[in-house]
Amino acid sequence: MSRVTILVYKGFQVLDATGPAAAFEIAGHFGAPYSIRLASLEGGRVASSSGIAVETVPLAEALQCELLLIPGADNPLRAARQKELLTAIADAARSGRRVASVCSGAFILAAAGLLEGRRAATHWAAVEALKRLHPRTVVDAESIFVEDRGVWTSAGVVAGIDLALALIGRDHGDELARKVAQKMVVYHRRPGTQPQHSALLDMVTPDNRFAPLLAWARARLSEPLSVERLAKEAALSVRQFTRAFTQATGVAPAKAIERLRVEAARAAIEAGADSLEEVARRTGFGNGDRMRRAFVRITGQPPLVARTGARREPGMRG
Repeated sequence: MSRVTILVYKGFQVLDATGPAAAFEIAGHFGAPYSIRLASLEGGRVASSSGIAVETVPLAEALQCELLLIPGADNPLRAARQKELLTAIADAARSGRRVASVCSGAFILAAAGLLEGRRAATHWAAVEALKRLHPRTVVDAESIFVEDRGVWTSAGVVAGIDLALALIGRDHGDELARKVAQKMVVYHRRPGTQPQHSALLDMVTPDNRFAPLLAWARARLSEPLSVERLAKEAALSVRQFTRAFTQATGVAPAKAIERLRVEAARAAIEAGADSLEEVARRTGFGNGDRMRRAFVRITGQPPLVARTGARREPGMRG
């Protein structure tokens, strides 16, 4: 029985705590039981940011665990000022327990001194603040989760489930983590190195006139997506479309489609797709050589690096 203590505090984000808890609970259904306890500094009812309150045991009663997990909050700095809380977290790490955070929970781990000199992830919107407040932390602005010498950190909300799946995979193997992901109806094998941002989100803001067009294109990457076809879908002449699109997104239409194809191909490769040629066909590259050249242009690395990186992720065996 692996014991997991989720340490909550006033104003914590519910899904940061309950998402990983559900993953560990479901692992038990497949023969890998985890004992899950919600704890707070003093115990009792603790209200989340949504107003939903949970019952907790005092932290002193729950420190005998294999994993101590800290959820995030809209304002984690309040909790990060509680010296007793920080001391307990630091002591847990020193005693060899794994310590993890979801989203802005990284600020609490940093305040406890656990991220000094370590690589860490947090929500993309909190990256600059974490760098500013804790300059000795190596903040990874891209990855959805990171493990550095027994301390695990993850990006926003749902990335906490990815982190939990990686921990389950580390403890009990990738096949069990896959079953848990299937039961939860979530994406399996989303590697920690997968970027928090998509090319689509980076290129346009939600109110950009071409956001619907790019969403339309992303759903049709296996089809020919010439500038002429894109212009027709946008109800503009090719010349008008090319000029307006480039001005709005900062990239030419063909380059935008190439970025979307690389993003889709990378996700498929990291998810364990068997054949690079098949990935190339499904994402519109036509063949593996064309896909390789696009990967090198966009990412600076060939597709095989994405596959190798996914296989080396903590808990991701294969």
